[in-house]
Amino acid sequence: MIIVYIFMVSLTFTSIPTIFSQSTTCNGISISYTYNSGFRIPPTATNAADQAYNFQSTLILTNNAAERLNSWRVFVGFQHRDVLVSASNAILANGTSFPANVNGGAVFVGFPVTDLKTAVETAGDFNQMQARVQLMGTEFGVTPPNASLPANMYLVNDGFLCSDLTTPANNETHVCCEKDPNATPKDVEEEIFEARQEGDVVIMYDVVSSQETEYMAQVTVSNHNPLSRLDYWQLSWDWMRDEFIYSMKGAYPSVVDTNACIFGRQGEFYKELDFSKALNCERRPTIVDLPLDKTNDTQLGLVPLCCRNGTLLPPSMDPSKSVSAFTMQVFKMPPDLNRTQLIPPQNWRINGTMNPSYQCGPPLRVTPTRLPNPSGLTTDSTAVASWQVVCNMTQTTPNTPKCCVSFSTFFNKSVVPCSTCACGCSSTASTCSTTAPALLLPSKALLVPFEDRTSMAVSFAKDNDWALPNPLPCADNCGVSINWHLLSDFKGGWTARMTIFNWGETNFADWFAAVELDKAMPGFEDVFSFNGSRLTGSNNTIFLQGLPGLNYLVAETNGRNPKKDPRVPGSQQSVISFTKKNIDGLNVARGDGFPSKVYFNGLECSLPSTLPITSHGPETTVAVGLSLFTLVLLLFLHNLI
Repeated sequence: MIIVYIFMVSLTFTSIPTIFSQSTTCNGISISYTYNSGFRIPPTATNAADQAYNFQSTLILTNNAAERLNSWRVFVGFQHRDVLVSASNAILANGTSFPANVNGGAVFVGFPVTDLKTAVETAGDFNQMQARVQLMGTEFGVTPPNASLPANMYLVNDGFLCSDLTTPANNETHVCCEKDPNATPKDVEEEIFEARQEGDVVIMYDVVSSQETEYMAQVTVSNHNPLSRLDYWQLSWDWMRDEFIYSMKGAYPSVVDTNACIFGRQGEFYKELDFSKALNCERRPTIVDLPLDKTNDTQLGLVPLCCRNGTLLPPSMDPSKSVSAFTMQVFKMPPDLNRTQLIPPQNWRINGTMNPSYQCGPPLRVTPTRLPNPSGLTTDSTAVASWQVVCNMTQTTPNTPKCCVSFSTFFNKSVVPCSTCACGCSSTASTCSTTAPALLLPSKALLVPFEDRTSMAVSFAKDNDWALPNPLPCADNCGVSINWHLLSDFKGGWTARMTIFNWGETNFADWFAAVELDKAMPGFEDVFSFNGSRLTGSNNTIFLQGLPGLNYLVAETNGRNPKKDPRVPGSQQSVISFTKKNIDGLNVARGDGFPSKVYFNGLECSLPSTLPITSHGPETTVAVGLSLFTLVLLLFLHNLI
């Protein structure tokens, strides 16, 4: 027995030098990248640079420092149009799911082990002080056995300085990252918790109570973008440890399905649990908001800030309606049966209807959130644990706009309409031209649907001896159009009238708009029929919304006599006044009185390519503008009847 014991000890110590050999010269965080293997994959490309190859590599982080490395994050500079298919023990920091395009580089975050302990506190246990990430993916143009190594590699965590990549040897390269002696030291709390960040949408995942096999979480979604909104939001994530949702209040899964639990590990472990009462066992559930009438429902509602029918308004419009929250009961699986073993879901996504696209980062452990006491007491309660997910817009405008703008002036009888196909055109359009410029219109033509404008536009062109294209231009195909009319221009100031038309079938509750005026904005004075103000944090934008009781833009409706009258758009209108004081060189009529950007419900609208800055004869009078105002007023009264 003694001989066997000595032999085992000998084996243990003789294996140590080979483990340490890669990083003994680094007294910080040693990072190595090794290309292991690869092979050619179809399809066959005629150009060698476009041929795809499989690659398999290993990324290793070793903590040789005297302090723990919490929430490790490493950048790897991929450079061969790489598509990463899988990564063990790590996820991508931007929340992208695999397969992911990582050409140009990617940041990896440790998961499920996020911290690397020191050799001193673990007696050199590499299972606790080292992270090994097995990578597999596709790259182009690097024929094996040639090795593809990263262009650069470094630790993303604050307070570190990394060396240059070592000269490749045996298909391997290294960097050593050590503490920056000039870095500002952090408090102990800051070392444990990440600093809270800002973004367009911020999601808080707060565990409010915890048991061995389950916990209660509150999810809070906050819109922080001053010009963006979310309608009918949908929230999704990936469970990483076979968790499942048993119950929810304030929101609901888009699909109620527990089959994966009944026939999976969950059903084997929770033999006595009634899964008919559970809600969702999908690895990636999709959560939707509840309608307003569920706010005080004792079974589904009664969660502060819940049940907004999926609408998150910008805080500049109504801070109380820019936040949504719900709670859920989450069951855990072995080996995580400990009340302190709490792992948040990963790969968060949020989107809405007619909204910008968002990309969410990984959940970061932050200081526990202070939550209002559910009993109604003035004291706050503290979450057991909190994670923050920050989502930012990847594009401020959709691929195809949903709204467009027309321009007109008091000194020009022509209206410059929305551009041809401003909101897209059918690829099969054959009876109209998708490239011909839109025809100038008389002002009354703005009040009828596009299909009823043709005769007006043709007659208007003939009366002015303007050539007509053949075929005629296609429609703008926009559900919402906005007319910006230069109403007056005098020595001390000027006015504009803004009219919003809803040509779609959807009513817009709590609508808002924003107008950017580059040079004239310092002279902004007042809005008369909308609620208007300068956008906080912007020097050139007016934020507009309906007045209380008038913030509902109705959809298109039938005319008084549907058999002969055209359909009538929902509309709202207001005059906006400006002064010219202390604005040198302002020329309203020559372009400074027209917006450079217009937004409706957070989406940027298409603008005309030309301005109505020239006069067209004696018919050009203020009466043109007044006639449009009168017609819109009649439309407004019609909608009230």
